[in-house]
Amino acid sequence: MQIFRKKRPPLLGIDISTTAVKLLEFHEQRGGGLQVESYAVEPLPANAVIEKNIVEVDAVSDSIKAAYEKSGSRARGVALAVPASAAISKVINLAADLNEEEMEAQIRAQADQYVPYPLDEVNLDFQRLGPAPGRPDEVQVLLVACRSDNIEARVDTLDAAGLTAEVVDVESYAVENAFRLMSRALPDNAEGKTVAVVDIGATMTALTVISNERIVYTREQLFGGRQLTEEIMRRYDMTFEQAGKAKRLGGLPDSYETEVLEPFKEAMAQQVSRALQFFFGSGQTSTVDYVLFAGGCATIPGAAQVVAEHTGTPTVIANPFTGMTVNRRINPRVLAADAPALMIASGLAMRSFDR
Repeated sequence: MQIFRKKRPPLLGIDISTTAVKLLEFHEQRGGGLQVESYAVEPLPANAVIEKNIVEVDAVSDSIKAAYEKSGSRARGVALAVPASAAISKVINLAADLNEEEMEAQIRAQADQYVPYPLDEVNLDFQRLGPAPGRPDEVQVLLVACRSDNIEARVDTLDAAGLTAEVVDVESYAVENAFRLMSRALPDNAEGKTVAVVDIGATMTALTVISNERIVYTREQLFGGRQLTEEIMRRYDMTFEQAGKAKRLGGLPDSYETEVLEPFKEAMAQQVSRALQFFFGSGQTSTVDYVLFAGGCATIPGAAQVVAEHTGTPTVIANPFTGMTVNRRINPRVLAADAPALMIASGLAMRSFDR
């Protein structure tokens, strides 16, 4: 299994998060542009995936099957991703005149310098990035390694659902791929700007900083919407399922906004500020031009404004579907509501068009 193997469409992007399976399929229009062809979100049972690790293969497989049937897609090939925390990425310089086979041989000969695991326990892949700055005889190459068991768990889960993994990516690079779509909502497509993409899901907050359309920094930290659900449980004496439903559909006491939701938004903004401080501490730059706010928590009313106030940075809710048409069988309002949580799935679905 190769991490960056390129396949022709149709290809489904499937994001397996802690709480849901998210499926997307894009088609190219004859006159240019993209259409959202298929889409579905299917909840996962509690604890089927813990911190992005698949624990219950059968339960996750069942949710993938349900999402696939709901989507109406006929595609069987899938692009999926392992978490950034499960992969090792390194940019190295190699001689520019090497062909692909020679480059692969040299990378494998040197891999033990970069990978802290036995090489028979990992999957390796690489991608030529371009000329090495200041070194005309060399090129920059992205080396990616991931323990085989992380990949096999996802591939086996897809197999059990009757689908085929054709591309195994890394979530951070799926975000980079989706950035081409999301940057359309920023002035001048954020050309030449540094953008912090903040994805706050159920249990994890992932920061991906992109400059000139390339990742320059990534960080993950434990914080997510589950903490809001647990506070609703505690405050209003509910089960986890009841609290989650009330969070989505409403019906909580009037005190919820001021006593629970507002403090959570403040805590969330502080987490974003903290993640950005770690980035600034890396010495690359002391500012970012925009924050792209993604994940399920981005849909909380007023959350983006609180993040903007805490960070002092213009904050825009991520929407990968800006300018796209939508298949008639898809409800555009439901798709728009889910859009911030579909960033990784969008980046994976874009693998259909890699050549």
